[in-house]
Amino acid sequence: MSMRKIRYTLAVLVDNESGVLSQVSRLFSRKGYNIESLAVGTTDNPAVSRITIEVLAETEQQVLLLCNQLRKLFPVHSVKLLDSEHSIRRELVLLKVRAETAGARSEIMQVANIFRASIIDVAPASLTIAVIGEEQKTEAIRNLVEKHGILELVRTGVVALERGAFTIDEDTKVKGEFNYGKNVL
Repeated sequence: MSMRKIRYTLAVLVDNESGVLSQVSRLFSRKGYNIESLAVGTTDNPAVSRITIEVLAETEQQVLLLCNQLRKLFPVHSVKLLDSEHSIRRELVLLKVRAETAGARSEIMQVANIFRASIIDVAPASLTIAVIGEEQKTEAIRNLVEKHGILELVRTGVVALERGAFTIDEDTKVKGEFNYGKNVL
C-alpha cells in the first residue's frame, strides 16, 4: 500500500545557459519523479535564472535527497525547499471562454470581477480571462466558467518566494525571523 504523495516546492538558482534546464529535468526523470509544475526566468542578475519546481513525493526526506542531488550539478548555485506556510505561491492562468450571448458575457465578467481577474481579450464569440493566484483560486474560477465552454486554457506553472527577509541566498537570511519551532542561536 503506497503512501499519499505531497506536493513540494523547490527554488533553484542556476547559470542562465543553454542546456541547464535539461540537466535539471533529467535528474528528476532519472530518480523517477514527475515534475508537476515548472517555471523558469532570469533573476535580477541576467547571468542567473531561477527555476521553481513542484514535485510530488511521499516524504520530505525523498525531496531533501533530490535537493542534495541538484546541488551537485555544476551550473546550480543554490537549492531551497520552500516551506508552504512561509512562502507565497502564484501562477498565471489564461482562459479563453465561449461567450456568444450578452448573458454569457455578463456572467463571465461578473465571475472575473469577483476573483479580481482581468478580461484581456474580447472577440465576437469569446472572452479571454487572466487570473493570478493560488491553485485553489484558479481552479475555482475555472469551475465557474466551465459551463460556458473553455475553448483554451494555459498555465504558467507556479512561482514562489519565501515571506519576509528570507531568500534563497543563505547570506541574506535574517537569523530567527521564522524559527519553525526550533531553537535559533
